[in-house]
Amino acid sequence: MPRSLRFQLSFESQTVPVNQARFLRLISGTDRGLWSAAQRTALAAAACGYGLVTAIRNTLYDCQLLPIYKAAVPVISAGNLTTGGTGKTPVVALLCQRLQQLGRHPGIISRGYRAAADGSNDEKKVLELLVPGVPHAQHPDRRLAARRLLNNPDVIVMDDGLQHRRLHRQLNLVLLDATCPFGYDWLLPRGLLRESLRGLRRADAVLITRSSLVSPEMLLQIRQRVLRYAPQLTDRILHLDFEPCSLRRADGSAEPLQTARQQPVYLMSGIGNPAAFRSTCESLGLEIRGNSWFPDHHHFSSQDLQHTLQAADAAGAALILTTLKDLVKIPRHETRFLALDIVATFPSPAHEELLLQLLRAVA
Repeated sequence: MPRSLRFQLSFESQTVPVNQARFLRLISGTDRGLWSAAQRTALAAAACGYGLVTAIRNTLYDCQLLPIYKAAVPVISAGNLTTGGTGKTPVVALLCQRLQQLGRHPGIISRGYRAAADGSNDEKKVLELLVPGVPHAQHPDRRLAARRLLNNPDVIVMDDGLQHRRLHRQLNLVLLDATCPFGYDWLLPRGLLRESLRGLRRADAVLITRSSLVSPEMLLQIRQRVLRYAPQLTDRILHLDFEPCSLRRADGSAEPLQTARQQPVYLMSGIGNPAAFRSTCESLGLEIRGNSWFPDHHHFSSQDLQHTLQAADAAGAALILTTLKDLVKIPRHETRFLALDIVATFPSPAHEELLLQLLRAVA
């Protein structure tokens, strides 16, 4: 297998190859030809092995042959079936904010994938900005993370917890990105699915994120497919959007969205779904002159930033827009980089109320 198609697998966190765009073109079927077909065949064979391992593991948990531990307080999991960005970080922030409004004192636990030298990764740094004061512990074993939480929270929000079955949860939320909900219908590495769609049976509710970026017909198709695997979710499929609200500089200062509308912009990100980021920017009517995409969770070097600045200059772009997950890894003195600040919103008030009902029921 070529170097660009090497992949990393684990039961709880998977990454796409360094050449992410090339990989996505390959597995989506966009790349044609005998060589691409041969590579997809090889990846499909590997996916069969991966699927067998995940199926056995899930069966062992379902039959209680592997232990499931309970934390001292209730646990709410926000996870997904696919690799890449479904918007878990803003959803975790939303859950913490709503729990606080209900008088609860939440804490966050996460795996801490690709943590920096200081021991925290980009999601933790973003959540420190979005929900300041909420304790956050990171460890591959979420049981240990739960034990390390400070300030004695009375409820735990587990980030990216669907596949981490060792920790019992009272509420299991599954996120599906409307722009790519089912990972090209293949398990890793042939597609982006971490496990079979049968994993939806463990969900207490499904949140379809970025719902405004697809047609109502597409949302209906997603709903119908979810219900084929999890009919218990008939009245528990919620639509969620990520609405841009402002811009943020690396030094923490805020700028109005109008700043980006007044001049050409260049995009840069190292997230799981850069196409969705671009779609959001396009929905704002921005004049986009180009983009630089890096692998998910990428730690930017000074050379990366310099290359991006040169590309933006060559394209005639005055500003470089990125995401908050990227901005927290950029030095404060880099003033040309601005993050698009977003907030999770519900198109339907009924869906927001349903989420509040689910949170109130967690005891």
